[in-house]
Amino acid sequence: MTATMAKRQVRQRVQRTISPTVSVYVALVVLLVAGSILVGVQGGVLLDHGGILNILTRGTVLGLVAIGQTMVILTGSLDLSVAYLIGLCSLIAAETMAGDPAMIIPGILLTLGFAAMVGLVNGLVITQLNVNAFIATLGIALIIRGYLENTYTGPAGSVPRGFQHLGYDRIGPIPVSTLVMLALAGLAWWYLTRTRGGYHIYAVGGDQDVARLSGIRTSRTTVKVHVLCSIMAGLAALLLASRLGSGSPYVGTDGGYDLESIAAVVLGGTLLSGGRGGVAGTIGGVLILATLDTIFDDLGVTPFLKDVVRGAVLITAVALYARSQLSRRAR
Repeated sequence: MTATMAKRQVRQRVQRTISPTVSVYVALVVLLVAGSILVGVQGGVLLDHGGILNILTRGTVLGLVAIGQTMVILTGSLDLSVAYLIGLCSLIAAETMAGDPAMIIPGILLTLGFAAMVGLVNGLVITQLNVNAFIATLGIALIIRGYLENTYTGPAGSVPRGFQHLGYDRIGPIPVSTLVMLALAGLAWWYLTRTRGGYHIYAVGGDQDVARLSGIRTSRTTVKVHVLCSIMAGLAALLLASRLGSGSPYVGTDGGYDLESIAAVVLGGTLLSGGRGGVAGTIGGVLILATLDTIFDDLGVTPFLKDVVRGAVLITAVALYARSQLSRRAR
C-alpha cells in the first residue's frame, strides 16, 4: 500500500512538472530534430544561419500579435480584428511618415493611438453592449475591411530609410525586431505574473462572476486587455511597414495573423475558456508555427498540405491538453 502511494505521489509530481509550457518547448525541440533530419535527407540544413534567421523573422510579427491575443484569451475573450487592423495601421504609419524622417515619431504615436482606440471600441462593445467577443471583434474587422476595400487598391505611403532598420538590422543571426518582441514578451510575463492587474486578468478568465463578487472590475479588465491586444497589433503593423517600406491594406490578412495568433496561443497551453496559460507558452507556440513554415518551405510542401499539417498539429495539441485537464480533475 505504501509503495502504491509513493508511486502515485511520484506520478503526480511528474505531471505537475510537465506543464503545458514545458510540453510545448519539448515539442519544439522534437520538431527541430525531426525537421533537421527531413531537410537533411533532401540535402539541406534547417538550422544554419539562414534557417535560424528565417524562423525568427517569421515568428517576430506573429509573436507580437500573439502576446496581445494571449492577454485577451486569458480573460475568456478573443480578438478577430487584428489582421485587418494590422493592414490599416501599416497604412496609417506609412502615409503619416511619407518618407520624412522627422515624421517617424508622429507616425508611430498616431498608429499606436489609433490601434488603442480600436481596442477600446472592441472592449466597450463587448462589455457595455454585451455582444459576444467573437461577433464584436468580427464586426469591427468587417468595418475595417470595408474601409480598406473602398479606399485602397494596393500599397500606399512610404517609411523613411532610417525606420527600415527596425525590420532589417540584426545582432549576429538575431534580428533586432526579435529582441524587441522577446523584451515585450518578458514585460507581458512580468505583468501577468507579478502585478495585481495580471491577477485580475486570470481571475476574470477563471470565473467572471466570482471575480466580480471579489471586487474586481471585470469590465475594466476586459477593455484593458483588448486595448493592449490592439496596441500589439499596431506594433506588428509598424514592423511590417518597416520591412515593406510602405503600408499594405492586406498585409495582416495575407499573413493570417488573426487565426495564426489564436493557434499559437492555444498551442502554448492557454485555455480558450480563459484563466490558465501564459505568454511563455505562447512564444513556444509561435516558434513551433514558424519552424513548421520553414521546414515546409525547405521541403517544397504545397500550401494545401501546410494547412492540413497545421490543423492536425493544433487539434492534437488541444486534445492532449483537454485530456490532461480531465485527468487532473479526476484526481
